[in-house]
Amino acid sequence: MKKFLILTSTFLLPLINWAQCAMCRTQIKNNVSAGETSTAEGLNNGIMFLFFTPYVVVFVIIYLWYRNSKATKSVSFNERFKG
Repeated sequence: MKKFLILTSTFLLPLINWAQCAMCRTQIKNNVSAGETSTAEGLNNGIMFLFFTPYVVVFVIIYLWYRNSKATKSVSFNERFKG
């Protein structure tokens, strides 16, 4: 049953995404042609947020990994040459 649900959702999610994209595009076109740009600006900000969030998460993980590996190297190096 789980495999069926996963397989079904895998095939249906792209269809849902395309439908939302067309709905958003139509709404933005109607608003901009009427002279209202606040909806377009809000959608643009949301897109930029979704675009940059994965990069920020990856860079934070890399920084934490680098800081942790640097701390363990300095401890092991100092312990090696204590005596």
